[in-house]
Amino acid sequence: MHPISRIFIGFAAALTVASAVAQQSPPKEFYELTVPLPTDSPGKVEVTEFFWYGCPHCYALEPSLEDWVDKLPKDVVFKRMPAIFNDNWAISARIFYAFDQLGLIPRLHRAFFDAIHKDGLRPTDDDEVDAWLKKHAVDVGQFHDAEKSFGTESRMRRASQLLESAKIDGVPSIVVQGKWVVIAQASPSQMLQNVDKFIAQARKDLPAAQASQQPKGAAPKAAPKSSGKS
Repeated sequence: MHPISRIFIGFAAALTVASAVAQQSPPKEFYELTVPLPTDSPGKVEVTEFFWYGCPHCYALEPSLEDWVDKLPKDVVFKRMPAIFNDNWAISARIFYAFDQLGLIPRLHRAFFDAIHKDGLRPTDDDEVDAWLKKHAVDVGQFHDAEKSFGTESRMRRASQLLESAKIDGVPSIVVQGKWVVIAQASPSQMLQNVDKFIAQARKDLPAAQASQQPKGAAPKAAPKSSGKS
């Protein structure tokens, strides 16, 4: 057999084995952290989306996510957190935190996504971003002050730390109660179904978690006495 023929046969065999392994190993939909992330919402289930404005999958998720957030029960707290993997992503993170500091998230979060993915806006181009901000009646000087503020710097450091602790390597990723990480899937509905599943699990764990935080030796609060009135 000619040496070239052996090479092609070996390559074809390798592809066959790789294909078989891929078919046997379905894509991971979620994973559980051995060391949970800290949460800031006592008595509630905390859900955090890690995203990047330039991510097409995050953009595709956003309409379904907005509808889902609007229907969340009162015991669930939803947060957004920008993922920072490099300097370009850090620029988008600063923009998000400036929006948040100025109370502009409700008005401009989705609009900024649209500007990038529909109109070709480049978040790394200061002139383009400034022109877009002016078009949306934002004080550009005030916006840049918010970008450079101590609060933004602190939040960016925390976001980077949580991203690393959560072992996230792609977006969108959604963390439930600091414990379960749901990663991007074939459809937004499938992803959010998994998030709902872990919210239900976290809700079951809430009473036990609250009891464990009660000081040792503390007596449970007595039920209020009935006044006898109906």
